[in-house]
Amino acid sequence: MRNIAAFILVFFSAMAQAQNYPNKPIRWVVPYTGGGITDIVTRVVTQRMQAVFGQAIVVDNKPGANSIIGADLAAKAPADGYTVVTVIAAHAANVTLYQGKLPFDPVKSFIPFSLAGIAPLILTANNNFPARDAKELVAYAKANPGKVNFGSSGIGAAAHLTTELLKQTAGIDMVHIPFKGTAPALLALQSNDIQILVDVPSTLMPHVRGGKIKALAMFSGSRVAGATEVPTMAEAGGPPLESSTWVMFLAPAGTPREIVTRLSQEAHKAVNETDIKTRFSEIGIEPVGGTPEQTSKFLADEITKWAKVITTAGVKAEQ
Repeated sequence: MRNIAAFILVFFSAMAQAQNYPNKPIRWVVPYTGGGITDIVTRVVTQRMQAVFGQAIVVDNKPGANSIIGADLAAKAPADGYTVVTVIAAHAANVTLYQGKLPFDPVKSFIPFSLAGIAPLILTANNNFPARDAKELVAYAKANPGKVNFGSSGIGAAAHLTTELLKQTAGIDMVHIPFKGTAPALLALQSNDIQILVDVPSTLMPHVRGGKIKALAMFSGSRVAGATEVPTMAEAGGPPLESSTWVMFLAPAGTPREIVTRLSQEAHKAVNETDIKTRFSEIGIEPVGGTPEQTSKFLADEITKWAKVITTAGVKAEQ
């Protein structure tokens, strides 16, 4: 009887907590520096959510260690709905790259509650590189194995693994040069220290339009709003690959179901508001939203997808 009474007490306590949620500010951890796609999407969505909640949502940038520092902070926070974290595709890769080596479990430590948006990646090249599209890149790389350098924002980033997927699919050999972020990789591309760089359109398209680099193809099934002049991989004569980074919201494991549901519903409503959809479209992001179950399924599929690429390429985590 005592066990039943204790269960009932906990159940109704959780219900009361959820009904009063939120009654204080929410800390929303972003494991990256300000100004990037993760930070921008989080701030746009949370501004709308806090207006509905009637409570401040404080975005807390905690960059470092390929998002591990911020994710660890959120994983160890009280599971009460007042700490939330934003992750991107690197989170799915970390499951394989750092298996058993992290101070938290990337899967079991969290409850995914909304996929905010998906951003197809773009393939770009130095202006002096002879290839003009994906088909010519593949042909050049096959004729010059190991002589093309490609950069990325870091080991395990979606841009890195997408290029590894391109190598595997097209049967080409290019050398990976990792950088500490997209900005130094972009500088290296412009100075021809690397020849190829994959990243999000919001970062690279201004430089394409400014004539500083050239776009070869978009890793998408159809042309991307906000960058319609760039052909898809298939249109550019390359393998018909689709690949993206994405922005996802997670709560610590153990967060009451009612609170997770509320967070999910409000995030879904926010990303599908007309003005936010327009803002996302301008920077090459497809708004999604979705339920906790749909978000969890998406994350599980991404973990499986990138695990195969990582294993095949023999990618090792940064030490």
